[in-house]
Amino acid sequence: MNRWKWISFGVVGSLFAVSHIGMIGYIATREKSKIPNINVPVGPYTSYVVSANEEGYKLSYTANDPKTMHITKDIKEKAGFLGLANNTTQIVEEYVMDGKTNQGGPVSNHRSWLDGTPGLTQQQSQEITDARKSEACIEAIGSAKGTGRLVGTSIGASAAPALSGIPFIGWVAAGWVAMFGGNQGADIGGNMAEDLNKNC
Repeated sequence: MNRWKWISFGVVGSLFAVSHIGMIGYIATREKSKIPNINVPVGPYTSYVVSANEEGYKLSYTANDPKTMHITKDIKEKAGFLGLANNTTQIVEEYVMDGKTNQGGPVSNHRSWLDGTPGLTQQQSQEITDARKSEACIEAIGSAKGTGRLVGTSIGASAAPALSGIPFIGWVAAGWVAMFGGNQGADIGGNMAEDLNKNC
């Protein structure tokens, strides 16, 4: 029994050795591919096109592609008589990979360095702009209310002579109609200014 064990080990070892010798011979005598093997360095912004055949290869390579990027914004504003029409403005912004637009603020990396701009931050300038718009809105609404009150009082006053003929309360009714017309005119004027003014 011990003899068969050694014979089987010998046969398996011989087959293993012959197979390795055969593989080494195959690798040594095989024909090499005639098409070149190209190892292109790639990164997150790399683009390339390779055309290879037996005669050679053609390579089109861009390490930083795209070099610039675009943002397109459509801004719609009210325009025309009483703000019934729409005016559309298209803004196209072009920026680079390491710019402030793409990174969202000052940048420091192995390719570029951008310090923050001197002066106000974006948030501070936005707060100032919002405050100015709020002031402009308040002025527009106040002016429209004053004009509306004048127009409403004038219309109410034109109805006053018809009401002043009512016995005992005619003079009170005439004053009330003029004041009511003024208040309604102020409300209507303020609402129109708030709806139509771009600062509101």
